[in-house]
Amino acid sequence: MGSGAEETAAEPVRPVWVLAPLESVGPLRFGMSADEVRAALPEAVELNCFSADPSYPEIYGLQLGFHPAVPAVYAYFEGTGRLFCVAADAAHGPRVTLDGLELTGRVPAVLQETVLDLHSSGTHHVSYGPRGNPGINDVGMVLRVQDTEDGILTRPVLVGREWADRCTDDWEGSIPECEWLGRQWYVHEGSDMYPHPRYAMNWPAGWTAPF
Repeated sequence: MGSGAEETAAEPVRPVWVLAPLESVGPLRFGMSADEVRAALPEAVELNCFSADPSYPEIYGLQLGFHPAVPAVYAYFEGTGRLFCVAADAAHGPRVTLDGLELTGRVPAVLQETVLDLHSSGTHHVSYGPRGNPGINDVGMVLRVQDTEDGILTRPVLVGREWADRCTDDWEGSIPECEWLGRQWYVHEGSDMYPHPRYAMNWPAGWTAPF
């Protein structure tokens, strides 16, 4: 199966972005400024700018789309204004590939089996964060899941070299908090949602999840 999501007549063909681990994904190079990201994606519409992490107010995200009002790419910038994290929307984002393996919009169980084959072959070391999301630290990649009209599909989240250490650890890694919210890869304590419906989050006053 190449992808779990089909193109629609109203949506342009989604681009294929090759992941160069820890360096770039498609036209986006980690370390770029926001203006450089905008210049690298002249076809994209900027849909939103938002606070990405309640504990680090200096981290912000740009929500970009290839079609009006349809999010496709999330670009995150650290306090110095450098691009450090990129996420592809499962339903409308670019088709990110790693060594020819498509990561965006896949059925989670199918993609996980293929990724674990990479682990078994010794190509990459796959690890799982505390909430069960798989990833590869030496590639700077975490695989998340997302609810779409076509069901639960995969959403790759990618970071650059400086931010890859323990990136699969959703407590101590550098991926912003907003990217860990929502549907989780596995059920934990009776729920596959984070925050758990019974949990009260101790987020600073004024911060709300952007999506």
